[in-house]
Amino acid sequence: MAHTKTNDEWRAVLNKEQFRVLREKGTEMPYTGEYVKTTDKGVYRCAGCQAPLYTSNQKFTAHCGWPAFFDAVPGAVGRVPDADGRRIEIVCNACGGHLGHVFKGEGYPTPTDERHCVNSVSLKFAPGDTEIAQL
Repeated sequence: MAHTKTNDEWRAVLNKEQFRVLREKGTEMPYTGEYVKTTDKGVYRCAGCQAPLYTSNQKFTAHCGWPAFFDAVPGAVGRVPDADGRRIEIVCNACGGHLGHVFKGEGYPTPTDERHCVNSVSLKFAPGDTEIAQL
């Protein structure tokens, strides 16, 4: 995981809410994110570094208040246990940005039985990006 920017450098390229979530591990309010209901085809990239993280083919409706994905682009998302040991944080492997948390065994009818619960503000959607969307 490459952390090549200082906080001041991140502040120069991220808005306040992106910085709060991506760099300070914040969480946006449920059902307020831009991509909660997005169903268009394309790729969800890291809002910090533009690395491809998820495809629309991996997104599903979980009614949890945040965009939900059952899997990520191979190698794009890392997992880090929270300090309290209760949850698993997911981060962009390219820049270390906080994305949200992953939950397993909730019974959703998906191929992995996982829910990557991702803050919309951590993402930038690229519609119709078919090169990665076909992974």
